[in-house]
Amino acid sequence: MVGTELLDLGPQARVLAGLVVAVPDARLADRTPCPAYTVGDLLGHLAGLCIAFRDAARKDLGATTDTAPGPVAPVLSSGWREELPGVLDELAGAWRDPVAWTGTTRAGGVDLPGAVAGVVAVDELVVHGWDLARATGQVYAPDPDALRASYAFLSEAAAEGDRGGGIFGPVVPVPEDASLLDRVVGLSGRDPLWTPSAR
Repeated sequence: MVGTELLDLGPQARVLAGLVVAVPDARLADRTPCPAYTVGDLLGHLAGLCIAFRDAARKDLGATTDTAPGPVAPVLSSGWREELPGVLDELAGAWRDPVAWTGTTRAGGVDLPGAVAGVVAVDELVVHGWDLARATGQVYAPDPDALRASYAFLSEAAAEGDRGGGIFGPVVPVPEDASLLDRVVGLSGRDPLWTPSAR
């Protein structure tokens, strides 16, 4: 995790917000690379995790940080198109405070160092950005710093055999000359060649 402290989540949050506002309502029931989630489910999950990691950064521990992700996706609010970019901005703002990266905090019901929580938040934004872009046919260009941090985090987890307690699927091998984004996607347990029509 060295070198990831105080990483600005803002650029990647803005990339993801741009993807969110471009999702047509007609795509909300479409499949995503997350087998259990439709596009609408994924947006609901993103809203919940942004709030959880925002509050984790603020050390504002309670219901939003104590609840582990369940098998049922959060209900997507009717105002998601305006609300989700707002919480993405709040998430990035919370992690700009150096104190967020220190001490211990909690997210998903798990206590962890602040620096680790920050990197997990970055990884969530990068990987779920790919999920959303791929599911909705959008071009995806993640923030380079966030992408490198996600790769370092996932590589370390893979090397240690720590797959996040089942959060990630098995690593999907990619060609040696694969892009950094494809490497991140493969390390996250996703197939970089996934398309909505794939079975």
